[in-house]
Amino acid sequence: MKRLKHLLIICCFVGLGSLSVSAQDIHFSQFYLSPLNLNPAMTGVMNCNVRLVANYRNQWASVLKSNAFNTYSVSYDQRIPVGRYDFFGIGGTFWGDRAGELDFSTLQGRLSFSYSKKMGGYRKKAHYLVLGADAGVSQRSIDFLNARYGTQHDGNGGFNGALPTFEEFTNTNFLFADVAAGVLWFTVFDEDNNLYIGGAYNHLNRANQSFENAEFEALYSRFTVHAGGEFMITDKVGLVPGIIALRQGPSFELNTGTSLKFLLGGNKRQYQAFQIGAWMRLSNHFAKSTTADAMILSTRFDYNDFSLGFSYDINVSSLRPASNANGAFEFALVYKICGPEKRNVYCPNF
Repeated sequence: MKRLKHLLIICCFVGLGSLSVSAQDIHFSQFYLSPLNLNPAMTGVMNCNVRLVANYRNQWASVLKSNAFNTYSVSYDQRIPVGRYDFFGIGGTFWGDRAGELDFSTLQGRLSFSYSKKMGGYRKKAHYLVLGADAGVSQRSIDFLNARYGTQHDGNGGFNGALPTFEEFTNTNFLFADVAAGVLWFTVFDEDNNLYIGGAYNHLNRANQSFENAEFEALYSRFTVHAGGEFMITDKVGLVPGIIALRQGPSFELNTGTSLKFLLGGNKRQYQAFQIGAWMRLSNHFAKSTTADAMILSTRFDYNDFSLGFSYDINVSSLRPASNANGAFEFALVYKICGPEKRNVYCPNF
């Protein structure tokens, strides 16, 4: 009975999250491997010419089975040299998210732009300020045919879908425009040591999210602050810390931790590195205080222009008994096309 109670709690939580028009945006535990979703100012900020990124996240599969939350994202961005030291970045992102038994889904495509201005430094050490923005179109949809209402309980502990619902929805999907802006500051000390801090303001236009044509429900704006860096302790071992804080309406989330980086091999023509990390995500639950939500274990392998990341969320919240501590797993793949151009070290290894 206790397990059943926890299952009911988590199902109610998931259902409410799916129906809420002010629901949180998508998020990845490996936020550092999804740069264009993190901040539009990250567009084109790389030590190569072109970057391709793919992300996938699966959450609550231990409870919801085939109705688990699934999120995927693909992006393309490139940098364009401007003058001797500055860069212009352009990119595009497409992501989709599906949640719960009602197939509450969001699809978004957007274009992003940035400009990186060198503020100081010299050949191997430099400071840059980056301004970025993006704009796109989103579609939200939901399948109300799978919804269950209190009026459909038969009074004997059962459910009868033939009973009336007294609910009529005139719209099951809609389109809306979305606009965001961001800023990034980073300092490159040398090829292996750097520091960065940035911020983004998403949903500047606060588009209507209501499935009822006669109502207006504004999408909460999202504020993001993130920072990190890379610091080599020895010739072969380094620390890669990071932190991200998000505020969207009444929702708050903080993800912080660090990875331990190991450089492999001694051939400078082939870059190989392996990382293992531990992170903690904190979040608030409705109007309650902020508590631990998940512990995240991560790995990353870099080989020349390829990066492969994997993470697993261990649920430590009050939903732990129902989920058996299972939270989510993620995959991330990054491929960079560098070409022959060499302009020294430009930015951290995003």
